[in-house]
Amino acid sequence: MEKKHVIITALFGLVLLSNPLFAQKLLTDKPAAERAKMQTQRMASILKLDSAQIRKVESINLVYAQKLDPIMLGNANKMSKLKAVRALQSEKEAELKQVLSQEQFNQFKQQQQERKDEIRKNRKS
Repeated sequence: MEKKHVIITALFGLVLLSNPLFAQKLLTDKPAAERAKMQTQRMASILKLDSAQIRKVESINLVYAQKLDPIMLGNANKMSKLKAVRALQSEKEAELKQVLSQEQFNQFKQQQQERKDEIRKNRKS
């Protein structure tokens, strides 16, 4: 009976651990255009973008989603990929800063930080 509990607990643990990996894999399987569209929709909702801003933000998101694909699919080590992604993120933020109001940009940065904190929290759990 004890052995059964150990096996069930181990299987349950594997399911819990594989879920974030599965979700991350699904996101990278989507084409750049679809990821950019989803990101734009989320930003439009959260930041209350007007139609002109939506068009500009969608264009920016698409460009950077397309630039991200070769980095993520490349053979570089994790640290190199991380540096490349951070450099792209900085470029993207500079472009977004030109489109968004100061209040919207601050809210965008706050949302980013909240997502980072959530990811860190989930990794520690």
